[in-house]
Amino acid sequence: MTTVLEALRKAEQWLRARGVPSPRTDAERILAHALSIERLDLYLQFARPLEPAELDVMREALRRRGQREPLAWVLGTVGFHTIDLAVSPGVLVPRPDTETLVDAALSWIAADEDPYYVADPCTGSGAVGLAIAAVRPGARCYLTDQSDAALENARKNVVALDLAARVAVLRGDLLQPIPTSRPIDLVVCNPPYIPSSDISALEPEVSRWEPRLALDGGPDGLVLVRRLATTAAARARRGLLLEVGHDQADAVAAILDAAGFVGVTTWKDLGGHTRVVGGRVASA
Repeated sequence: MTTVLEALRKAEQWLRARGVPSPRTDAERILAHALSIERLDLYLQFARPLEPAELDVMREALRRRGQREPLAWVLGTVGFHTIDLAVSPGVLVPRPDTETLVDAALSWIAADEDPYYVADPCTGSGAVGLAIAAVRPGARCYLTDQSDAALENARKNVVALDLAARVAVLRGDLLQPIPTSRPIDLVVCNPPYIPSSDISALEPEVSRWEPRLALDGGPDGLVLVRRLATTAAARARRGLLLEVGHDQADAVAAILDAAGFVGVTTWKDLGGHTRVVGGRVASA
């Protein structure tokens, strides 16, 4: 019978031959998933033989990953900030860079402020709004999206994280589905910001698999950013925070300034790239 060590070696070789980045790490995560154990526990069970059902799960996961399907879709979950999120096919996979957006928002929301109303348009899996709500018990969040797959995924995460009392998931464009009678203090958004012509050159996990609606920001990547800046300026009581591409900060700062936001500030991600641009409402 195939042991854990043998399965791990074969899985790594198979993924490497198909050009998968980090084949060892992915092999470990897939095998741990198949065995329903923590990844580090693999190293305590090298001699353990795999059951036929476990091998079946591993093989199917390897098949999908070998086609460069995003690993988070294959495993069905991804860690983000302080929470774990379900992520299903058709929904953008949250990136570590986006945690910078969450941290920027938390720096603007006092720990004891209750209530504090946050809108998270283009929510996808719900990652940004849910991560904020998980850390700030006074936060009340509206998650909006136009994708049915994203909305279904976000609702599952709201329930799994037991945040239904403070988080609403709404279908529609940007802030439009949030009733005008409902307050919005802060708008936080990871919008589609990749220029249309750049998408085909991205890694296969993105260019071939992830939803174009969540990626394509138009000719210069900033079509939706301009719309949201204007909309947020009319609705938000405190400010707007946006994730941006590594070379877009200056352009986005100018957009926020033109929309009337003041004190425009930037935050860098762990790679040293300017990843978030934010502006406050002048009257706040």
